[in-house]
Amino acid sequence: MNTFGTIFRLTTFGESHGTALGGIIDGCPAGLAIDYDLIDSELRRRREGDTPSPLTTARRETDRVEWLSGIFEGQTLGTPIAFTIHNDDCRSSDYSLLQHNCRPGHADYTYEQRYGRRDHRGGGRASGRETAARVVGGTIARTWLGQQGITIHTHHEGYLITCRIDGLPAGVGNPVFDRLNARLAYAALSIPSAVSFATGQEPDSWKLPGDAFPDQWIDHGEGPTLTKTNHCGGIQGGISNGMPVVFHVGFHPPVTQPHGMICRQNDGSLVNIVPHGRHDTDHSSRLPVIVESMAALTVADLLLNRHNS
Repeated sequence: MNTFGTIFRLTTFGESHGTALGGIIDGCPAGLAIDYDLIDSELRRRREGDTPSPLTTARRETDRVEWLSGIFEGQTLGTPIAFTIHNDDCRSSDYSLLQHNCRPGHADYTYEQRYGRRDHRGGGRASGRETAARVVGGTIARTWLGQQGITIHTHHEGYLITCRIDGLPAGVGNPVFDRLNARLAYAALSIPSAVSFATGQEPDSWKLPGDAFPDQWIDHGEGPTLTKTNHCGGIQGGISNGMPVVFHVGFHPPVTQPHGMICRQNDGSLVNIVPHGRHDTDHSSRLPVIVESMAALTVADLLLNRHNS
C-alpha cells in the first residue's frame, strides 16, 4: 500500500536516490488557499529538525516542490493535486557496499525477501526521505483542519513524540475495527523507525488502577472541559469525546553505526562492514513534523468521511 486514507487520500512515490519523489493528493476540498511558505517551512523542519543539529544527516536537499496539477491561482480545484520533489544531493556510489549485504535493524533483508530485489541506495523506498511527501500532504490537511478550528502540536523527549489534537469535536471515529485510536496508531506506526504507540494524557496512563483511570465528569461540562482529567486521551470506545486527543509515539534511534556493522550477505554468511554514505546520528528533532502530518491526514480523512456519510 502506497496510498493512505479513503476520502482525503495521499499516494506517495519515489526512492531515496531516485530522480524524484512526490505524491498525489485526492479528495482535498476545492477553494483551499495553499500556503506555499508554510509548506516550505514544514519541509525545513523535516529536513533540519526543530532544533538544527550537526547530528542530522549531512545530505542537503533543497526540497523544492514542483506543483503539477490541482491548484490554480493559489487555491485547490478539488481535483488531484500532484507534486514532485527532486533529489539533487545524491551520492549513490557511497552505498555500493550494501548492494549484496543486509544491515541489522534495517529493511534491507525484509524488502529482499518480499520483492526478490531492492534498491540499496540510501535505503530506497524504506528511507525516511519518503516522508517529505507526507509532510506536503499533511500540511495541506492541517490547513484545511485549521479552518475547522482544529490544531495539532507535538513535543518530544528523546525518541518519544507526544502529539495533541485540539478542537476535534465529539463523535469522530467509529466503533470496533475503525476506531480513532486505531487509525492514529496505523498512521503513526507507518513512519520509519516507529516502534510503539499509546493514547492518554501520559504515556503510561494504562498503568492506573481501575478506580483512578476513569475521567470524572465536570458538572455541566462541555467541550474542552468535559472531564476533570484526560487519562483516555480524548478517545472513548474508539470515538472522540471532545477533550484534546493525546497520543504518544516511540521511535528507535538511528541504527547505522559508523564504526562498523555485522551484515548478512546474500549467501547467508556474515561480514563486518564500515558503511559509507550520510546518515543521521540523531533524528529525534526531525520526527515531530512527520507525526503531526500523519495525524492531520488521519483526522482530515475521518472528518470528510463523517461529512459525506
